[in-house]
Amino acid sequence: MNSTSSKSILLGITGGIAAYKSATLLRLLIKQGYAVQVVMTEAACQFITPTTMQALSGRPVLTTQWDGTPNGMAHIDAGRAADAIVIAPASADFIAKLANGLANDLLTTLCLARDCSLLIAPAMNKQMWHNAATQRNLAQLAADGVTIFGPATGAQACGETGIGRMLEAEDLAAQIHAFFQPKILSGKRILLTAGPTYEAIDAVRGITNRSSGKMGYAIAQAAQQLGASVTLISGPTALATPFGVEKIAVTSAAEMFTAVQQHVSEADIFIGVAAVADYRVAQASNQKIKKDSGSLTLELIPNPDILAWVAALPTPPFCVGFAAESENLQAYARAKRQAKKLPLLVANLAQDAIGAEDNAVILFDDAGEHPLPRADKLTVARALLAHMAKMLA
Repeated sequence: MNSTSSKSILLGITGGIAAYKSATLLRLLIKQGYAVQVVMTEAACQFITPTTMQALSGRPVLTTQWDGTPNGMAHIDAGRAADAIVIAPASADFIAKLANGLANDLLTTLCLARDCSLLIAPAMNKQMWHNAATQRNLAQLAADGVTIFGPATGAQACGETGIGRMLEAEDLAAQIHAFFQPKILSGKRILLTAGPTYEAIDAVRGITNRSSGKMGYAIAQAAQQLGASVTLISGPTALATPFGVEKIAVTSAAEMFTAVQQHVSEADIFIGVAAVADYRVAQASNQKIKKDSGSLTLELIPNPDILAWVAALPTPPFCVGFAAESENLQAYARAKRQAKKLPLLVANLAQDAIGAEDNAVILFDDAGEHPLPRADKLTVARALLAHMAKMLA
């Protein structure tokens, strides 16, 4: 499901300052396992050099339809080898050419002669984006089945601020990767919690844990790429929200519980990944507690068990729980799944996963135990969701 080694992308670069992002995009695509052939227009070469892109891709960059090929058919051959053509950035001029079927250089000819998908990432000044002609051209491309990513809103090279920026390379790479993923969760609405919670002691101190939120965010990203509509309720983390995911930021366990209560009725699937604090301070101080030479005693009271509450609803969503243990992993995980009546529970050793970039987990369901090998957290997330999808089917 995650194999991209057999996928080939033709990355087309047109004239625009956003061409500098294409170098990062190229590296990200190669890192994900795609074979990438770069094609540049004459204007693109004014913004970033073919030498740079050749060094990053490890392949000669095509810039003219008269590039030497054994049969003299560079304008057809390069496109035939691709599973998709990605134009990033796609300038207003190039979009107009695509919409009207022009083929007056190598890249336009490749697009017209293709038998694969075409994906474009527009990049232009905000006035050019809003121009009626540009909007007509985009509407025609959408009607022709072209996939359009973005654009984003923000500061532009001209000094203005507005819509028209090309998506950042990381977001664009994620969207391209999502395009190739089988949409096994299409139509599903997933509510997911992630990260730690923070329980205040006073105005500056609190109780929390070492959860980074990386596993939960990876699951949110993977689920969105697999076609699900994802709402992520997140405790405090330093992570960027995955592209296409709706995020609700919370701090305490009580805030997370309230957010879950407000949104769970809309969910088909609930995944409780967050490391929710089991206890909170009974009486938190609104002011900083001053230090003195004596000891400080705090009364702790239990926080609500969010996962147990969701699983006990009269008509609960499909519930997936997480158990991070430091010992007796299988025994504790089985007991937790049984106590909360969960169809699926994911367990791992906390000391091996918290803060790490990879993870090794065991899935527990009615059929038994299913170990997943250690891998980066996004790969683990995709394997988990594939297992879940089979259960739902």
